Amino acid sequence: QLQLVESGGGLVQPGGSLRLSCVTSGFNLYNYVFGWFRVAPGKEREGLCYSSTEGHAECADSVKGRFTMTRETLKRTVYLEMNNLEPEDSAVYYCAIGQFIRDAFRGRGFTDWGQGTQVTVSS
Repeated sequence: QLQLVESGGGLVQPGGSLRLSCVTSGFNLYNYVFGWFRVAPGKEREGLCYSSTEGHAECADSVKGRFTMTRETLKRTVYLEMNNLEPEDSAVYYCAIGQFIRDAFRGRGFTDWGQGTQVTVSS
């Protein structure tokens, strides 16, 4: 059974860091593109970073330089390292996978999603 389970969210002060994890099971990692997204209250879903089937990661300009996406294949886990967090980064963060991605940062083509993990940036 395909599963994506996010963890690592929580409360952090502005300027702090968090590393989110997405543990996966039930599918061949090499056949899927991975993505990280977030949904903030009252806002649309925002694509943050995605990783190709070859493992090459790219992040949106809005978070580039602060967010990094990595993958540990043997652990079947993808990570989102977030640094210099700002209150505007507060949101529910999701990982997702898909095989035929049409527009990665808009989430088009991602077919399976985790349950999300809450990140709150506040002093």
